[in-house]
Amino acid sequence: MFAIDIGTSGTRAGLFNERGEMLEGSLVEAPSEQCADFVSGADVNAKESFNAVAQLLDRAVERAEEFVSRVDYVASCCFWHSLVGVDSAGQAITPLFGWADTRAADAVAELRESFNETETHARTGCRFHPSYWPAKLLWLQKSSPAMFGEVARWQSFSDYVYQQLFGTTLTSISMASATGLLDQGHCQWDQQLLSHLQIRESQLPPIAPLRKTAGGLRDDYMLRWPMLERAAWFQAIGDGAANNIGVGCAAREQIALMLGTSGAMRMLSGRTAPASLPPELFCYRADGDRVVIGGALSDGGGLMQWLQQNVSLDVDGAELNALLEPFEPDSHGLTILPFWSGERAPGWSSSATGTIHGLTSATKSIEIVRATMEAIGYRFAHILQSLDSFALDPAITLTGKIFLSFPVWAQILADIFGRKTELSPVSEASLRGAALLALETIGTIDSLETIKSEPGRVFVPDMERHAVYRRAITRQQELYRRLVT
Repeated sequence: MFAIDIGTSGTRAGLFNERGEMLEGSLVEAPSEQCADFVSGADVNAKESFNAVAQLLDRAVERAEEFVSRVDYVASCCFWHSLVGVDSAGQAITPLFGWADTRAADAVAELRESFNETETHARTGCRFHPSYWPAKLLWLQKSSPAMFGEVARWQSFSDYVYQQLFGTTLTSISMASATGLLDQGHCQWDQQLLSHLQIRESQLPPIAPLRKTAGGLRDDYMLRWPMLERAAWFQAIGDGAANNIGVGCAAREQIALMLGTSGAMRMLSGRTAPASLPPELFCYRADGDRVVIGGALSDGGGLMQWLQQNVSLDVDGAELNALLEPFEPDSHGLTILPFWSGERAPGWSSSATGTIHGLTSATKSIEIVRATMEAIGYRFAHILQSLDSFALDPAITLTGKIFLSFPVWAQILADIFGRKTELSPVSEASLRGAALLALETIGTIDSLETIKSEPGRVFVPDMERHAVYRRAITRQQELYRRLVT
């Protein structure tokens, strides 16, 4: 099984055996040169992003030739919430818009005036927010009417990649589920929203039937990658769903907390979407048989990278972690709203921006870093409280390379939650998750629920610290009410 993971921070690919284990030495990865644009909400060039994926595949196929003579199946996952408009020839005529683009904030207000948001949230699994398609499409319709009128089809980036490779226009249930335009119960495009947005269903990609694979590669790519000539490509799934699967969190009693460029807490459940959702949470799909319930933060590792670049820090990695560890909880006098890239869960504000409150001439840069880690943890605590309504005392698995650099952050989260957490040893969880779901689809493995990951490092909470953090959460929420709501 050949697998590809297209993320905002970069693309990676590798080979997996029939048990979902990556073949040692087969991994190839490349950072995204446009990651900063995704995080800031700036326009991204879709063609350049596709070329970067294709160039990564050049290297990955060359590496794979050292292990196998041909590939029979290709699995893939891609970041959720992207939007690009293409012409009738499948060429991008809009920028590639990402989840951090908040320019559609005014359109959110109009949608809330036109619809009952609670009912729409229950039906589509998504709040009205600039990160989703309804607000983006409404904003583009009014701000760029000429460009809007030229678009033949609106797609996710994974759909655009597949169109370039195969000439097909399908999308997966998983990618469609995170657009804000899918009726989760019927797995069809939501007609009420389409009517209001004046979007024809023919302007959206058809949703691929379960287990349908893409057709053969276009001739130029078949010549470019002869090893993939006869491979069946599964439709891309959302990287968040793949991440849960990759770390072994495929049941309702298991929560995966992922920290990458952004952050999220998610659990997989049965095939039926819940009749109602807490306002803090979303509901997407991994496939037709599994829904994904959770909440996402727009800031995570990306904000840490910003701090390291902009807040006078001459250390990083293990040395920075060692400097952060001795701090007592909430001992810096700071209250931070970590919304440098805007807010999604739990409040879904369309206009929230970052705030550092409590600065004095005595404040040190290292204190700002520690306070930011804690502040992001407080937002996760709100999401966890809502997820608790779906499972009794679920296990929490941490995933993300950033925890390897900053294990102090894992301990902070355990103390904030007042619960034991376990750090997954899986290094490429989304890549592995895409491969595992494909292996289940072709019947090589019986069920994702039977796949167990190796145990990782366990972080046990300090309940005295937990009590301090509970008071800090209340203080942060009071600042949020004053400045955001």
